[in-house]
Amino acid sequence: MQEREGHAVWLAHTEQDTIDLAQQLAAWVKPGALLALDGDLGAGKTRFSQAFAGAIGVEGIVNSPTFTIIKEYKGEQLPFYHMDVYRLSLEEADELGLDDYFYGNGVTIVEWASLIKELLPPERLELFIEHLGGDSRRIQLTGIGELYADWCKALNEIGAGR
Repeated sequence: MQEREGHAVWLAHTEQDTIDLAQQLAAWVKPGALLALDGDLGAGKTRFSQAFAGAIGVEGIVNSPTFTIIKEYKGEQLPFYHMDVYRLSLEEADELGLDDYFYGNGVTIVEWASLIKELLPPERLELFIEHLGGDSRRIQLTGIGELYADWCKALNEIGAGR
């Protein structure tokens, strides 16, 4: 059965616009949510993750887990799992037991998620961040599954792509 999909494009002209998107998504997040981030080096994946973490109440510094692969944080209401799979093969990622995170009680952000697409849950929010120059970004969102398709619909209703 084909999962329902939704699409939205968020134009971020400033860093604050990216933060606004992260905060909006954080307001809707539920246990087991997965955000799959992709984009070129320096596109803003980690900055988005930092803003999202702050919006769910993670205190302290949130930095890229490039070398540690997974960092776990305590949010106000949900645990936050921040992953960077850039340096992993599909086989290495499969050995990490990622399902415990993906299907747990927290929220997971995976940077470079397309590298392990076969391991991701069938329902997720995919974000592709494209650097347009300066502080400008185009963030293409694909919501796969009912919940995430609804998020895309809601973003379109509040003015995504502005």
